Amino acid sequence: MMERARRQNYSEKTIVPRSSLKIGEVSQASGIGIEALRFYERSGLLGKPVRSSSGYRLYDEGVLERLGFIKKAQTLGFSLDEIGRIIKDASSDASPCDDVREIVRRRLTELDERMREMRRYRKELAQTLEDWDKAGRAPGHICGLIEASEIENPPPAPPRVAPKRNRK
Repeated sequence: MMERARRQNYSEKTIVPRSSLKIGEVSQASGIGIEALRFYERSGLLGKPVRSSSGYRLYDEGVLERLGFIKKAQTLGFSLDEIGRIIKDASSDASPCDDVREIVRRRLTELDERMREMRRYRKELAQTLEDWDKAGRAPGHICGLIEASEIENPPPAPPRVAPKRNRK
């Protein structure tokens, strides 16, 4: 009887539940590349998956829900660091909703400023083109139109990206 219980226990540990997914299956089901999944795991966005006896990562089906959340948060403009903090807060039973609203408020303010800069730049660029259309061609070393240009506002800088952390 004891031997049978030991064998049953052993087999329970080695039999992989039906809902386990290998990394390639998760990738295919989620549309997220394998390297990105490994990165998410290293970054703490995904929990550590169990490993099969041959060393394959085995995820439960809940990982697809987590990946759906990550993709939706990215679509809303959240960085992976921000998403990681949101997940961490939620897993410690702290509601991240106040922080989420504050992040989006800041993002909207930044976006409004960027749009103002884009409108200023567009207006100046349109005026420059109008002047060039009147001038036709202009002599210069490479292109006289560019060389004689008096545009004041450079194009707005692209959105800031959080700096990468150094791996240790």
